[in-house]
Amino acid sequence: MAVYPASLEAPHDVTENPMSATTSTFQVTGMTCGHCEMSVREEVSEIPGVQNVDVSHETGSLVVSSEHQLEDAAVLAAVTEAGYSATRA
Repeated sequence: MAVYPASLEAPHDVTENPMSATTSTFQVTGMTCGHCEMSVREEVSEIPGVQNVDVSHETGSLVVSSEHQLEDAAVLAAVTEAGYSATRA
């Protein structure tokens, strides 16, 4: 599993919630099963500050909740590391 440095964390366009956490949504392509979801979830969960990862192979949706704003590049690199591609939704 890859390790994602804190230097990839930066302010970006995200939704703020009342608990000061942020939520970012991505569209992932190539996932076909629960194992695919698990691979993406494991890689994205390694990014510093990530609190929750919701991913669906059925819709291709990836929703990342974090304690602070994350740079898209960190999430996209994690998805790539898992073997898939993604774009910001």
